Order: sequence, then C-alpha cells, then structure tokens
Amino acid sequence: MYEWCYTYSMPTKSRPKPESLADVQRWLQQQTANLWPAALGSLNFRRSPCIRPNCPACRSGEKHPSHVLYCRQQGRRFSLYVPEELVPQVQRWLDNGRALQELLHQAAPRYVQALKRERDKASKKAED
Repeated sequence: MYEWCYTYSMPTKSRPKPESLADVQRWLQQQTANLWPAALGSLNFRRSPCIRPNCPACRSGEKHPSHVLYCRQQGRRFSLYVPEELVPQVQRWLDNGRALQELLHQAAPRYVQALKRERDKASKKAED
C-alpha cells in the first residue's frame, strides 16, 4: 500500500523594511508635493437677505446666493465671502488641506516608530 503525503505552505508576506526618519520624511515630501496650496476650513453656500427694504428677491423668499469660507484663527471662527468665480479654486485648496491633514495623521506613528528604532540602535551601540 502506498501513501501520498502532500505538504503545502502558504507564502508569507515579506515585512517591509523598517523606515528611518529620513525615509519617513522623504515619503511625506513625495506625498505632499502636489498638495499645494492647501487650506483648512469649510466652504458653504448660503442664501441671505440684503439690506434693501424693497428687494424683490428678499420679498419672494429667494434671497441672495453667496459662498462663504468659514475658518478659525486663534480659536475664533470667522467667515469670508468667496466670489462665485473663485469657488472651484478655494474648494481645491480645501480638498488639498484635508488630504494633507490625513497624511500628517499617517506620518505621526511612522515618525514615532522610526524614532524608537533609532533610539534602540543608539542604546545597542552604547552597550557594545
């Protein structure tokens, strides 16, 4: 009687090479190269009344459309009127700002891990 034995091993994922501080910095610079200009805030469309007493748009309830950029400076919120023709450009800046903020959140743990590795290398050299 013959017995067949078949062994299969799953391929293992290769672990990425540990990053140095310079590697993380290079990665962040590459990722952010096309994210300029960048801004934080929110762009909102609103309809608001004007100051004219007999304005037909305000009387009908339609009011006046406008775009407003809301930002914070020194913890205080402020608003800024954005002309219609600048809305696409300002929106692109805000999109870039959100993408940049996300990259900074990703960079923080990578920087800490790289710092820990450098610290461990330095302490091992000191022991030798």
